[in-house]
Amino acid sequence: MAGETLPGTETDDRSDSIVLHVDMDCFYAACERLREPELRGEPLVVGMGYEAGEGHGAVATASYEARTFGVESAQPISAALDRLPRTEDLGPDDDPDAAGYYRPVDLDFYKDVAADVKEILHDCADVVREVSIDEAYLDVTERTAWDYAPSGDRTLAEGFARYVKQRIEREVGVTASIGVAPNMSTAKIASDFDKPDGLVVVPPGEVRSFLAPIPVDEIHGVGPVTARELRSLDIETAGDLAEADVSTLESRFGSRGRELAERANGDDDRAVTPTGRPKSLSRESAFTDPTDDPEAKRDVVRTLAADVADRARSRGAMYRTIGIKVVVPPFDINTRARSLPGPVDEPDLVTDVALDLLDTEFETETVRKLGVRVSNLSFSSADQSSLDGWESAAGEKSNSSERDDEQERSRSSQREDSQSAQPKDSRGSRQKDSVHDDSTHDDRAPNSKPRGQSSLVEFD
Repeated sequence: MAGETLPGTETDDRSDSIVLHVDMDCFYAACERLREPELRGEPLVVGMGYEAGEGHGAVATASYEARTFGVESAQPISAALDRLPRTEDLGPDDDPDAAGYYRPVDLDFYKDVAADVKEILHDCADVVREVSIDEAYLDVTERTAWDYAPSGDRTLAEGFARYVKQRIEREVGVTASIGVAPNMSTAKIASDFDKPDGLVVVPPGEVRSFLAPIPVDEIHGVGPVTARELRSLDIETAGDLAEADVSTLESRFGSRGRELAERANGDDDRAVTPTGRPKSLSRESAFTDPTDDPEAKRDVVRTLAADVADRARSRGAMYRTIGIKVVVPPFDINTRARSLPGPVDEPDLVTDVALDLLDTEFETETVRKLGVRVSNLSFSSADQSSLDGWESAAGEKSNSSERDDEQERSRSSQREDSQSAQPKDSRGSRQKDSVHDDSTHDDRAPNSKPRGQSSLVEFD
């Protein structure tokens, strides 16, 4: 996208809106592969209520490789094992290519990865609506346009969506499928059209022709029961539904019948609305190789702290808690945090506290990745608190802060693969985090429209 201009379209016409539906590909399985890269390309099943070596629980996610064996989401683990035996259960004469790997759900780790994706989505859109941990709608109408790029082979909206995809894969190490359309329902259908790692763009003038051949059960809002009823009316495709008699649909489905017909016609005037405000803001960066150099670690923390504080200020957010994340070999994740007397907007304090937390416990540790976070956010300027009595990180902490440090201190033994922090590019070299890359430090597509006030929200 370098060098391309992404002009906006100042209009209230919803048909000119540009909506991205971002759907992560087999997200739980993708997260497990971040920790265990050797699982890439292998059949992988992530089970809810599953324990290693056991046969109970249900399939939460099956990788695309596992699906070829007939394993599906919501399937009992026992049924999945009948179709795809565990690799560790194989005998010497069994075919290893007909077996797969099973892992239990680790929701805390998945939320941590989702938070990294979330940061990118909010940097790329003025309005984001999270549907789940692995799915979101973005309104990027003010960031790009339906115009064609100077090369003439794609719209600017397509280039912008590709930029979002590339950031997610480069910075987090997981892939997403994205649908781009003038409305939410069409964007969602488009994102499912070319999974995994797909990108499907439906410009305003092509919505009806795109939808027409799609099976009726793929229309947003049509479940199995409704699909059966529609087929009983000889309505098999979105095109059939679009041409159906509305009065007949209303007599069968009530007011929802008209709504379904409108969706099939590509008419969906719902605006993308945010689901809430964020609980925290954070930035992370990984070293190309783990380091124990104290000054190298401090330099990264200073950069991250300044970036987080700047982002909080740009969003009108104040914070009561400042924390760090430290990943040490062999991939142990450690978090430390300190609470303040009240919400503040003090960039220097973010740096001081983050450095103090780092030096107190991790000064001599070999570190793979560092992060800085501000949380307990407040969005009212009237909430600015006095820090009288608060000593800077260079001085002595108050007793209450010491207690907060102890209470908020946690150590987990989650394994985090370095690939999640430094995904490889096509040449096999590791990409640096965007905070260290002057060309992407602003986290906007090159030459994109200046972004307005962003609405940030947490994944559920």
